[in-house]
Amino acid sequence: MSGPPAKVVSVNIGRERLVPWRGRMVRTGIYKEPVAGRITVRDDHVEGDTVADLRVHGGWSKAVYAYPAEHYAEWKRELPGADLGWGAFGENLTVEGLNEETVAIGDVLRIGTAVLEVTEPRQPCLKLAIKFGRPDIGKRFLQSGRTGFYLAIVTPGDIGAGDAIERVSRTEGSPRVADVVREVAGSE
Repeated sequence: MSGPPAKVVSVNIGRERLVPWRGRMVRTGIYKEPVAGRITVRDDHVEGDTVADLRVHGGWSKAVYAYPAEHYAEWKRELPGADLGWGAFGENLTVEGLNEETVAIGDVLRIGTAVLEVTEPRQPCLKLAIKFGRPDIGKRFLQSGRTGFYLAIVTPGDIGAGDAIERVSRTEGSPRVADVVREVAGSE
């Protein structure tokens, strides 16, 4: 990875909530808050974090969600008045120095004592619209290219804010996350 070293800015977890949306109650785990100290990632989850809908989030290939801190400035311009503290997009890791253009599918990253593999970009779901109270946010999120990316847990370990992120390996010819996002956004 070129440029300044990549690092974890914030580790975020949340509990499942029932929230009203268009006349019904919806279960969601998107409301994440920064935590002090270290968290453990193992198997297919982040300890202490809840994933409410395993059809679209969580599981082995989507165990950890990372989102670039650098994207927050643009969202603050586009969504004035929105509550945009770390974890606002439902990410477990707010990261700096990595983004959709610099990360490829299959990249293996060492973060803290854990080893994780980039699996896919996040595809926005209804929960993002609920969180921001904006039915259009999912489409805007995808079209912006600022989706973040999911990580599978290769080696369990502990992660904390300030941890360096080191790319351990990259598979030659793997598409960047940004390429996949453009392909998906173009097909919608």
